Amino acid sequence: MDITYPPDAERFRARIRTFLAENLPAGWAGVGALPPDERAEFATRWRATLAENGLVAVSWPKEYGGAGLTDVEQVVLAEELARAGAPSGGENDGFGIGMLGNTLIQLGTEEQKSYFLPRILSGEHRWCQGYSEPDAGSDLAGLRTRAVLDGDEWVIDGQKIWTSAGHTANWIFVLARTDPAAPKHKGITFLLVPMEQPGVEVRPIVNAAGHSLFNEVFFTGARTRADLVVGGVGGGWRTAMTLLGFERGGQVTTQAIEFARDLDRLVELARDRGLTSDPRIRDELAWCAARVQVMRYRGLRGLTALLQGRTPGADGAISKLVWSEYFQRYTELAAEILGPELLAPTGPGSGEVLRVAEVGTPNSSRAWVDELLYARAGTIYAGSSQVQRTIIGEQLLGLPREPRLDGGPFAEIRPGKGA
Repeated sequence: MDITYPPDAERFRARIRTFLAENLPAGWAGVGALPPDERAEFATRWRATLAENGLVAVSWPKEYGGAGLTDVEQVVLAEELARAGAPSGGENDGFGIGMLGNTLIQLGTEEQKSYFLPRILSGEHRWCQGYSEPDAGSDLAGLRTRAVLDGDEWVIDGQKIWTSAGHTANWIFVLARTDPAAPKHKGITFLLVPMEQPGVEVRPIVNAAGHSLFNEVFFTGARTRADLVVGGVGGGWRTAMTLLGFERGGQVTTQAIEFARDLDRLVELARDRGLTSDPRIRDELAWCAARVQVMRYRGLRGLTALLQGRTPGADGAISKLVWSEYFQRYTELAAEILGPELLAPTGPGSGEVLRVAEVGTPNSSRAWVDELLYARAGTIYAGSSQVQRTIIGEQLLGLPREPRLDGGPFAEIRPGKGA
């Protein structure tokens, strides 16, 4: 099936390809080909280049510093950056621009927009997300972090976990319980909290490969102004769901691009080891290729819904289930191809545990081990596979509801919106 984008979108795609050819370094092979200690420096320079050319926050209205482009043009930009192996921004931009900025434009006050949006774009404010908690599991509304109003400030106590880019952030948006007597989805407030204060402590979490991509964040009498609430006091659940809708939108079609590229690496790995004629390996590679196409068409389906203004719903649980279980299966196939080499990996690594390998990542056993280790978490984060199957069964297939004790660990959970 040949899928084409509107002519305006394709003209924009040609413009972006020209920009990339003119602005990426000569002989560019992708971020994954850079030494790990050079990637952060390159990302900083590249973000400045994107900003100078109006390619940061392209779908924001012009009055808020954006380019005023359409949603489909934003998707085209994301696709071309993914294909080229070029970052879409800084480490914290996904939270600041893609999530919080879009949420402020929709739900924030004029004072919040005028203050925060320019500082997000300039990079002065670097954001991270304070949602998940150690004891809440996939029940996002089961949070225990509390905020109490003290004069003109909120006082916050509690803990957040799995905080991506928390070590490079200076602001965090936090879900906190402000009314313990209210039903658990009604007593939550969405707060904007400065991190550079004595009451906030960030502790890195070292993963199985020895890298620290996530953090724990502890609040001990941390403070933020009373007016730094988005969506009203007690309206945090609605604000949180709005933000998570934006989290999915920007990657609606790039995921299939990234997985397809990684599948090419896997085929090359099998070919280098003389295994492409092995019937079992061929069968597994064919299964992987079919699943990548499923992801591609589901991405296009999601793009259609986005352009029609439809709010993401329970259907997203299918996509989460497909890609997370695929992620584990194809990295396990890489392990099978590597055989004993997996136990003593060699060659250059990725420099970190990879969600999906960047363009230019070496096709080495060490890089594959990094990816294999990360894949183990894929069926847990962003809503576990058990949660996704419950959503599919109850909300899409109309099956009887799972037993609940207190309204249930799955009550009001939506795809990708758990821990």
